Amino acid sequence: MTALNVLGGALQACSFDPLTRFFRDGCCQIDEQDHGTDGVCAPATGTFLAFSLSCGNDLITPWSQYWFAELKPGDRCC
Repeated sequence: MTALNVLGGALQACSFDPLTRFFRDGCCQIDEQDHGTDGVCAPATGTFLAFSLSCGNDLITPWSQYWFAELKPGDRCC
């Protein structure tokens, strides 16, 4: 099955640097293996990153064991 975007068109890459989401493929694909539902690509703002951290979702610390580089304001992420 081909992944589609929220408008029903072909799924395009979100970001390759850093790679985000479950599949680490540059796209915001989701499936039953992934317990998250972050299927939309958006720019990360400082406000979003601070809010996410305050909720316990640290997106600003690198996690090399998960191939996750920190997000900075202006990065695109799922």
